[in-house]
Amino acid sequence: MKEKLLKKFAELFGEGGDILSYFSPGRVNLIGGHTDYNGGHVFPCTLTLGTYAVVRKRRDQKLRFFSQNMEQIGILESDLSDLIFNPADGFGNYLKGVIWSFIQKGYSIPYGMDLMVAGDIPSGAGLSSSASLEMVMCLILKEMYDFSDLSLSDLALIAQSAENMYCHIHCGIMDPFTIAMGKKGHALFLDTSNLSYEYIPLHLEHEKLIIAYSNKKRCIANSKYNERRRECETALYDLQKLTTISSLSELTMDAFEMVKSAISDPICVKRARHAVSENQRTIQAARALKENDLILFGKLMNQSHISLRDDYEVTGKELDTLVQAAWEHQGVLGARMTGAGFGGCTVNLVKNESVDSFIEQVGEKYQNTIGYPADFYVVKTGSGVCRC
Repeated sequence: MKEKLLKKFAELFGEGGDILSYFSPGRVNLIGGHTDYNGGHVFPCTLTLGTYAVVRKRRDQKLRFFSQNMEQIGILESDLSDLIFNPADGFGNYLKGVIWSFIQKGYSIPYGMDLMVAGDIPSGAGLSSSASLEMVMCLILKEMYDFSDLSLSDLALIAQSAENMYCHIHCGIMDPFTIAMGKKGHALFLDTSNLSYEYIPLHLEHEKLIIAYSNKKRCIANSKYNERRRECETALYDLQKLTTISSLSELTMDAFEMVKSAISDPICVKRARHAVSENQRTIQAARALKENDLILFGKLMNQSHISLRDDYEVTGKELDTLVQAAWEHQGVLGARMTGAGFGGCTVNLVKNESVDSFIEQVGEKYQNTIGYPADFYVVKTGSGVCRC
């Protein structure tokens, strides 16, 4: 892959100079849906799927970006003096947004670059292709300009700022932080309230993780993602009239039942109930994985999907069809939607001997119900963003 990218880069931008290459993974969240912006726990892992980047510093302020996945767009050209968000620039906005975010935080970016990216993360699948792109740019800028004071967690916060403030997508910290800190063979148990984390070995000797992509793309900016955040903020505001909590995830389910009457909107009650219960499930799931209790882990995945479907209402027909078909397969320990929802993917914990029949049977049921096929990926854990 690296040699092919270097050859393509030379064809596009010419040979010579200090050409560097990087890799930034995608991620899948095993459990902990929509808890990150509610101050709760998440439990993701990084994948071997991801974004490759080849880059060379320029001697002027020009920015030239090319995506091998979107060759029809051609080379996007911009300038460090013109970092305005432009919808027509597509993926280029994520890259410009990171540069903008560095500058906003006081870091000088005096020279432009030629940059080519290529990836094998399905776009719009909910496996964090945008954060993967942002994090690879973060590491490029850190190393290209020797910002040695910035840690990987600092870079994750810069990437989040770029998406929040430049792209106006109010994502949480989970995606960039996971991609920054991911570790092969492990899941990352992250407390988003203070960014404390623990690596927990993902011992899947007799099981596989399978991503089922619904092929219904979701655009977070145009979805109800931001609406869900506002509903949770409204619930928290009402609860703070009775409690001293600073986030919904500070509550246990027993405590929530005692104070939920303070929430005036019944819809917001449902959203808050999911945030609280999902955080508790995620804590239980981490404990189950430590004890290698994959049966319990799978049950918690199932409960997570039900809560996301009924209380948070972010699943939809496609994801529900995939999950229901998975639950009906005898080789499945657990299945749930992953990512923001409204399309995208499910994550499935499947016994080794059932992988082929799972893909066949779930795929058939999905196509018969929805009318078009799903794609399946048997995935492995990978490392975090790095030079390659």
